[in-house]
Amino acid sequence: MMKPTIRDVAKMADVSISTVSRVMNAPESVAESKRLRVLEAIEKLQYQPNSFARGLIYKKSFTLGLLIPDIENLYFAGVIRGMQDACIKLGYSLMICNTDRDKERLISYIDTFHEKQVDGIVFASDALYPEYYEKLVACRIPFVLVSSHSDEFDIPCVEVDDELAAYDAVKFLIELGHKEIGMIGFNLTDSISGPPRYRGFVRAMKEFGLENNTPKIKFASHRFEHAYQATHELFTDYPELTAVFCVADEFAMGTISYLKDRNILVPGQVSVVGFDNLRMASMFVPKLTTIAQPIYDLGYRAAEKLHELVTTGTVQVLRERMDHKLIVRESSRER
Repeated sequence: MMKPTIRDVAKMADVSISTVSRVMNAPESVAESKRLRVLEAIEKLQYQPNSFARGLIYKKSFTLGLLIPDIENLYFAGVIRGMQDACIKLGYSLMICNTDRDKERLISYIDTFHEKQVDGIVFASDALYPEYYEKLVACRIPFVLVSSHSDEFDIPCVEVDDELAAYDAVKFLIELGHKEIGMIGFNLTDSISGPPRYRGFVRAMKEFGLENNTPKIKFASHRFEHAYQATHELFTDYPELTAVFCVADEFAMGTISYLKDRNILVPGQVSVVGFDNLRMASMFVPKLTTIAQPIYDLGYRAAEKLHELVTTGTVQVLRERMDHKLIVRESSRER
């Protein structure tokens, strides 16, 4: 048997196709007698709306796209979960593309989203280079940024205050009595959160008269193994360090693993503070002291903001910041 169509429902209920469509999408706009006939026909025929047909009627695909730089990073699992739940509530499907921080691949995914006629795109945790912006504008696809922002373009975004969060982490270490503090950071030239977290580290050190420590920084490229190597370089140059601020939990895990391999006790000899509060942060040994981002809420709010932009053409709050929180666990202690 062929699947019933909206035309079959309209014929059985003795109404127009547009009336059936209104019952499914704006039932309050249809007279009760007609609405009941349509609902009865839908139930008898076991009709399920065709999303493609619905898209033709409303000139929308009811699909959102998400561009993420590294699908293996647990941070993005939380963002995806939040965005997915918001999409279910708002009536969207979600398409996810992993860019692997490759510019050509990212541009090709924007083309794919354009071909699939997505209603909007969330651009996650990466720098919005001019060529990305120009491509999105040329495709006329509404988009918002999550865990990212643009100083050059007025693009709606949802993020935490990275500089303040890093400042709070380093201030915490200083108040524990640490003076010899190092940092494992993101590269400053190709990372959106690297520069503000670096500035937060430097500001805390200067405010407490420890500015001579600011050169004690090594940079890594997003992954555990990169942080492990950066920690080797950091402690080779500065073996006197008693604390390390890491700009990601994965970096903190790489740092602690390196120190353990060198029989350096954490937190007995060196305290380590991370950033993100991934699920693994409370499972790792020792459990990580870290700056908690509301990762799920960032994804959820990004989808809501994109929906607002898609449906109204604007947003009430252009640049929205969510609260961070210091979570104290086992990887830090008083000096």
